[in-house]
Amino acid sequence: MKDLRPLLEQARQDHLYRRPRVLESPQQPEVVVDGQAMLSFTSNDYLGLAADARVAEAFRKGIDRWGSGSGAAHLVTGHSRAHQQLEEELAAFTGRERALLFSSGYMANLAVITALLGRGDTVIEDRLDHASLVDAARLSGARLLRFVHGDLDAAERQLSKASGEKLLAVDGVFSMDGDLADLPALAELCRQQDTWLMVDDAHGLGVLGASGRGSLEHWDLGNEQTPVLMGTLGKAFGTAGAFVAGSGALIETLIQQARTYIFTTALPAAVAEATRCSLQILQEESWRRTRLQELVAQFWEGAASLGFELPPSSTPIQPLIAGSSEKALEWSGLLAEQGVLVTAIRPPTVPPGSARLRITFSASHTDAHLQCLLSAMERLPR
Repeated sequence: MKDLRPLLEQARQDHLYRRPRVLESPQQPEVVVDGQAMLSFTSNDYLGLAADARVAEAFRKGIDRWGSGSGAAHLVTGHSRAHQQLEEELAAFTGRERALLFSSGYMANLAVITALLGRGDTVIEDRLDHASLVDAARLSGARLLRFVHGDLDAAERQLSKASGEKLLAVDGVFSMDGDLADLPALAELCRQQDTWLMVDDAHGLGVLGASGRGSLEHWDLGNEQTPVLMGTLGKAFGTAGAFVAGSGALIETLIQQARTYIFTTALPAAVAEATRCSLQILQEESWRRTRLQELVAQFWEGAASLGFELPPSSTPIQPLIAGSSEKALEWSGLLAEQGVLVTAIRPPTVPPGSARLRITFSASHTDAHLQCLLSAMERLPR
C-alpha cells in the first residue's frame, strides 16, 4: 500500500498545501473565520444574497413545507413541485425552452458532455476552462483538444482537427481571471463548423447584463448561437446547486442519459424555494449589479494609485498576480494580519508561475470595506 505522507510533505515544501478554514458566521463581508474577525474579499456571493433575510425566510418556509431532504433522485420520488417551478422559472429567466436542476455545477458539466459525446467525437476547450469541463471531456471518452486562452485563431485550428460530433465548451467569465470569453466570435466559429457551443456561465449569471442574465445578455446572443447554457446557484444566486438550460430535446436527452442526473439524490426542495426567492430579487434589484460596477471601478483606481498592475477584468473577480506560490501565501498572510481575508490561489487551480490573490467583490461591500482592503494592500511588498 502506497505511503501517502511523502506526497503531503512535498506539497508543504512546494507551498501548495491546503486546508479548509472554519467559517463561524454567515457568508457576508464581515465574517468570523477560525475564531478571528475578518473582512472578506474571497467569496463568490456577488450579489450579497447568501445571507439575505428574505432568502433565508423562503428556505425556512421550504423546510416547513417539504422537510429537510428530498429523499431520492429526481426520477424516483425526489422531484417536488418546488423543483418543477424553479426549473420553469429558470427557463423563463434565461429565455430557453426548458431547464434542468443538478446538485452542483460540476455534475451539470459532466452531465452535458458525457451525454452528448463519446468515443469518436471531439471536445474543444479553452486552456483556462473550469476543471469540471476538462474532467467531463475526459470521462466522455471523446478526444479533447485545448487552445491557448482567448486565442481565436488557435480555437479555429483545433476545430479544423475535430471529428465526429463536436462541442466547444467555454467559461462565460473565467473564474480565476475574471475576463470574458469572446462568445460572439466563438459562436460564429461553431456555426461555421456545425459545432455545439456550451457556455459555463457560473460567474456571469446574475452579474452581467442589464437584467442579470449573464454573459449571453452581455453579448446579446440568442439560443441558436449558444445552444447549451450551464449556470450555478451557489454564487450570485446565494443558494446551492446548478442547472442546464436549452431546447426541449436537449433537456429530455439529459434526463434520459445523464448519469449525474439519474443517479444523484435531488437537492432539498427547500433549496429550490430559497432559489426561487433569490431569482426574483436578482431580477428586481438591479442596483446590486450597479454597485458591483462601482466597486470594481473604485478598486481599479485605488490599485493603480498604489502601483499595482491588474489583468483586464470588468467583473467582481480581480486577480492580483504574485507569481510564485510562496509569494501569494506571503501576501495572503500579510493581509490576514491586518484583518483582511483574501485567499491565495495556487497551482493546479492556476498555471505555474501565476499564483495570485483572487479578490472578489460583493454588492454588500461598502466604500469603507474597500478602503480597508486598499490600505492593507499598500503594505504588500512588491
